[in-house]
Amino acid sequence: MNRLLIAALLFSCHAAAQPADSWPTYNGDYSGRRYSPLTLLNATNVRHLSPAWATRFVGGAPAGGVRISGTPLMVDGVLYFTSLDNVWAVDARSGREIWHFYRESKGDMPRTGNRGVGMYRNWLYFVTLDNCLISLDAATGKQRWIVPFADPKQLYFSTVAPVVIRNHVLIATGGDSFDIPGYVESHDPETGALQWKWRTTPASDEPGIETWPGEYAANAGGGNPWISGTYDPDLNLYFVGTGNPDPVGAGQSRQGANLWTCSIVALNPDTGKLVWHFQASPHDTHDWDAVETPVLIDGQGRKLLAQASRNGYYFLLDRTNGKSVVSVPYLSTLNWSLGTDGKGQPIPNPAKEPAPDGTLVSPPTSGATNWPPPAFSPRTGLFYVATNEAWSLFYRTDPDPHPQGFAIREAALGGARAALLALDYRTGKPAWRHEWRTPAGVAGILATAGNLVFTGKGSYFVALDAATGRTLWHTGLTNPLTNGPVSYLLDGKQYVVAGAGDTLFTFALN
Repeated sequence: MNRLLIAALLFSCHAAAQPADSWPTYNGDYSGRRYSPLTLLNATNVRHLSPAWATRFVGGAPAGGVRISGTPLMVDGVLYFTSLDNVWAVDARSGREIWHFYRESKGDMPRTGNRGVGMYRNWLYFVTLDNCLISLDAATGKQRWIVPFADPKQLYFSTVAPVVIRNHVLIATGGDSFDIPGYVESHDPETGALQWKWRTTPASDEPGIETWPGEYAANAGGGNPWISGTYDPDLNLYFVGTGNPDPVGAGQSRQGANLWTCSIVALNPDTGKLVWHFQASPHDTHDWDAVETPVLIDGQGRKLLAQASRNGYYFLLDRTNGKSVVSVPYLSTLNWSLGTDGKGQPIPNPAKEPAPDGTLVSPPTSGATNWPPPAFSPRTGLFYVATNEAWSLFYRTDPDPHPQGFAIREAALGGARAALLALDYRTGKPAWRHEWRTPAGVAGILATAGNLVFTGKGSYFVALDAATGRTLWHTGLTNPLTNGPVSYLLDGKQYVVAGAGDTLFTFALN
């Protein structure tokens, strides 16, 4: 499929379907489902899946080396992917490097992951750790322009994969515990010029300020939305999750719900105006970012949005207005909530606030799940999410009336249990649970029309039956899975690609 046709599909007002022979956005399409319509590889023949190629990449080496935590895009037989400060173009048939771009970030920031690139026509977009938006020529890797959008001296750092909606390149800030406001921005794909900015905390004259003690607390309120959102072209709404409020863990200086942190929000991509919000964790004191992918589902005669949130709740919302349809725990050990109110929002239990002598809480700060993407299959009606049941003691370490930064200490307890959970999207109830016998990190997920679910379990890449959770195939990798797997069609052959550390592993049927 050529680039102009893909551009017409993705960036027109009426297309959200996943092209079968490509993977042109972070989630495959605008819906966030991470669902491939391909069926050449299926539950019957997946046992014959074999390596097609594996390539190790050495970039302009930041401390710690290359880690491919971004999702590759595949367009016209080329894979485009990132690691910190690095972008590659690779032949999708062979793994041969076509070009490599490197720019070293400046500043003292955490060496975290980069989620990938966005694409518009023949141009690529990615953000650097030190908060620059860069556009590259997709054919050559040559830089077209670079635009700073946040100050690393304020301890912002950025990792999000840009989302392109018509003539808007949507990006967002990252950062944690630094008492700064987060925001989503839109930039012109031709020039990089700023089109609009939406802050995750309100100014003194804006709605939502009543959920803070005042403008000072809101200005230091955090809420950085560091994962890509999803888009409904019919409603013309961009849905994105926001991060935790600052100071982290200590809420005594920010009494109130602290909007718009720990929320799912709907923005107009043309204006940046907030249309609706739903808060997953009001007045969060446990570092439970609600940035997890908002997955768009059309069912029961309604336009719906589903999220498995870091706090252990599954939310199903009417995406036309943000009203709750279902709000239920998916984590069996969850103990911080007193249930939900009449609007489906969880009610925090005051007894589970961090305390000087420790409070036992589940889930821990790492969450019941985290940023690695979930998947949804319209074939099975199941929502797939990687989960972790665990406990921690939360200690409040800063009793000052105006604490700053990270104001809690966490002591993790043993006995964590990791599992891939398949939820009935309509109710949030588990249809099956595939528990890993040994501890495994939360990994990204891919569902396919071939009745398959691909994910990682430690250093193994695994295919499960999408309807039952039964293991159908697995293979060892050199490192744990570090991105969300993707699938695409080339020359009549279906490929599956997974990143593990510094290596892309690609599989196909012989």
